[in-house]
Amino acid sequence: MHPAAGVGRIYLVETEMKLIAIFSALAAAAAAQTPDVQTIMEHVGRNQAEAVARRQEFTFHQRQLFRLSRGDGKLAREEHREYDMTPGSHGVQKELARFDGKYEYKGKYVTYDRPGYTYREMDIDGEMIDDLSNDMTNDRHSRDGIGVDLFPLTTEQQRKYNFKLLAAEQYRGRAVYRIGFEPKPHQDFDEAAWRGEAIVDAAEFQPVSVHSKLAIKIPRAVKILLGTDIKGLGFSVTYQKFEDGVWFPVSYGGKFDVRAVFFYKRTISVNMTNTEFHRTNVNSNVIYLANEK
Repeated sequence: MHPAAGVGRIYLVETEMKLIAIFSALAAAAAAQTPDVQTIMEHVGRNQAEAVARRQEFTFHQRQLFRLSRGDGKLAREEHREYDMTPGSHGVQKELARFDGKYEYKGKYVTYDRPGYTYREMDIDGEMIDDLSNDMTNDRHSRDGIGVDLFPLTTEQQRKYNFKLLAAEQYRGRAVYRIGFEPKPHQDFDEAAWRGEAIVDAAEFQPVSVHSKLAIKIPRAVKILLGTDIKGLGFSVTYQKFEDGVWFPVSYGGKFDVRAVFFYKRTISVNMTNTEFHRTNVNSNVIYLANEK
């Protein structure tokens, strides 16, 4: 072997070893900089409490769209609601700004102009769509209307769930943590019903988006005896930052199938967007226009 070849091999081996050492050091540094999931969620819980408190300084406009479609895909009922929202110290107040609805009857669409409208004694669609608006976008315990139990990020809700750090990655140009969650074993379904993933901003420990799905299945006995089933039940929410410490949910929605008491079958979609944020106090009135989704 020529002496130069031996020197070249030694050089390559040394170079590879240096690169391995550098990459190992970088990986170790990255691991050291990534906190454990418990620490991440503790920060999120504290920041959620602060963000919720700060939301009472804002008014905003909320648009709701509900659609109920039959098994053949044809629209059975639809409502479009718009509210002017005023968060307070113990929830949110909403004033109806616009409403239009329609339902299918004998092959034609009939319009109506108020929430809660039913056109016959047993109007399941009418009752269902009104319950959806009240239950899913009108939580009196939150300051944005979204049910606090759908996305377990507050300190109180976190106690009912297990969390797992899935990845530290980039999302829309920012460092984030992707975290999975599911109910702790033996939790009461009424207390902890959801599993899913949350994307958390790594710099501010605020949620960027959360996706949740129902964590249990409808028991087979219920399906057989009552003809009731729900498939694909889940919801997604996206947050947007407006200023330091102030993140608001700007879009929220879900789509799922319901079959009840044998004869009733619907595909239900829920969509909500929050826009036109006004920060109001005695010293200022600042308007934020959220990106339309």
